[in-house]
Amino acid sequence: MNPLRSVGARLALALAVVVAGALAVVWVALVPSLERRLVDGRLAELAASARAVAREVPATPNEDFVDEEARATDARVVYFRPLGGGQPTLAPILDSAHLSFPQDVVRDPVALQAATRPGVRRGRVERGGDAYAEAAVADRYGNVLLLAAPLRQTLQDVELVQTRLLWAGFAALGLALLVGFGAASLFAGRIRRLERAADRIAAGDFDQPVDDRARDELGQLAAAFERMRRQLARLDDARRAFIANASHELRTPIFSLGGFLELLQDEELDAETRREFLATMSEQVERLSKLATDLLDLSRLDAGPMRLAQEPVQLGDVARALCEEFAAVAVRLEHPLSATTEADGTWLADLERVLQIGRALVDNALLHTPPGTPVRIVARGATLAVEDDGPGIPAEHQEQVFARFTRLEGSRASGTGLGLAIARELTTRMGGSLELGSRPGRTVFTVRLPAFSRENAARAKVPECAPPLSR
Repeated sequence: MNPLRSVGARLALALAVVVAGALAVVWVALVPSLERRLVDGRLAELAASARAVAREVPATPNEDFVDEEARATDARVVYFRPLGGGQPTLAPILDSAHLSFPQDVVRDPVALQAATRPGVRRGRVERGGDAYAEAAVADRYGNVLLLAAPLRQTLQDVELVQTRLLWAGFAALGLALLVGFGAASLFAGRIRRLERAADRIAAGDFDQPVDDRARDELGQLAAAFERMRRQLARLDDARRAFIANASHELRTPIFSLGGFLELLQDEELDAETRREFLATMSEQVERLSKLATDLLDLSRLDAGPMRLAQEPVQLGDVARALCEEFAAVAVRLEHPLSATTEADGTWLADLERVLQIGRALVDNALLHTPPGTPVRIVARGATLAVEDDGPGIPAEHQEQVFARFTRLEGSRASGTGLGLAIARELTTRMGGSLELGSRPGRTVFTVRLPAFSRENAARAKVPECAPPLSR
C-alpha cells in the first residue's frame, strides 16, 4: 500500500493543514495589528509630549531647551518658524540633532500640517529609508514644534515576533505531523487487527476472539465483531451438528429401505412377512418425507416473508382434528391421547399453518416422553395447549428446545431438531407467541394467536367451503 495513502499520512496531513490554517489566521490577525498598535501607541505618546512641550516653549528658546525636551521625550525635537509665500514653508530654528542644515525636515508633511491647521498633527513618515513616528503642533508664538522618534526598534520587535511566530509555526507543523502520524498509526494498527479478524471470520476460523478493550468507536466496533464471531461460531456448530444429524437421519432409513428391498428381491417371503416389511418401509419413507418437509419449510422461512392466510380458525376443531390425526401413532407409541375444549375460541390465522404448529407440538410430546405418559390437546379460550405428564424439561434447557438443529442430550427420540423451531417461527409470523412451561411431571406448550373479532373481521378471508382440518 502506498504510504502516502495510509490513514496515518492522511491524518497527519489533516492536522498539518489545521495547524497551518490556524497559524495563518494568527498571522493575519496578529502581525499587522501588533505593528499598527505599537506605532499608534508611539504616536499617541509623541502627541501628548508635543502638546506639553508647546505649552512650555519660552519666548526665546535655545538649544538647551530642545536638548532637554529631546531627552525627556526620547525623540528628536525640531523648532520651525513659518515663512511667508504662496506655499507654506518652514525654516528650522533649533534641532536637537544639531544638524547644520536639517534639510531632511524642511518639507516634513506632519510639520506642514501643523503650520496650516490647529491642534496636534501626527503621522508615520518614511525618510532616508527609515520610518519615523512624528507629532507636530503650533505654539502660542505661531512657530511649529516637531517631535520625531525612529520606529526602527519598534519594527524590529515586530519582526522578532514574526520570526518567532514562523519558527513556532514550523515547530507546530512538525509536531502535528509527528503526533498525527503516530496517533493514526496506532489507530491504523487497531483497524488492521480488525481487518485480520474479519478475514479469519470470513474464512470460517471462529476460535480466536476479537479483543480491543478501548472504549472508543473502534472498541465498540471490535465488540460488535466479537458478538458476531460468537454468533457465527454457534451457528457453525449448529450447522455441523445438523449435518451430522441429517446425515444420520437420512442414512438410517435409506439403508433400511435398501436392506428390505434386497430381502424382497432375493428371498421367497410369505405374505405376512412381506406385509410387515412393506409397513416398515412405509414408516421409513414417512420419516424421509418429514425430514424433507422440515427442510423445505425452513428454507421458506429463511427466504423472507411468507404468504399467510387470515381466516377464522376454531380452536376446538383444531384440537379434535389433531387428536384424530395422531390417534394411531399414540396407540403405537403407547400414549393415552385426548382432546379437550374448555372454552372454544376463534383465531384469525392460517389454518394449515396452525395445524402444522399443532402437529409439531403433539409429535414432540409423543416422541419425547416415556410410554404410558398421557398427552392432552386443550383448546382453552384463545389459546391452544399441548400438555403431557412426562419428566419435564430443565429450566436451563427450555429455551434451547426452540433452537434450530438442536436436540437435548439424552432425548429419547431421534429427529432433526427443526419442528419446534419452525413452529415458533410460524407463530411469530402470524403475530402470536409459543410459550413453554415445564416442571417435573408436567410440560405445557401454549400457542397464542390474534383472536378473531369484529375489528379484524374485515381482514379475514372466509372461504365458501371450509377446508379440511387434516391432510
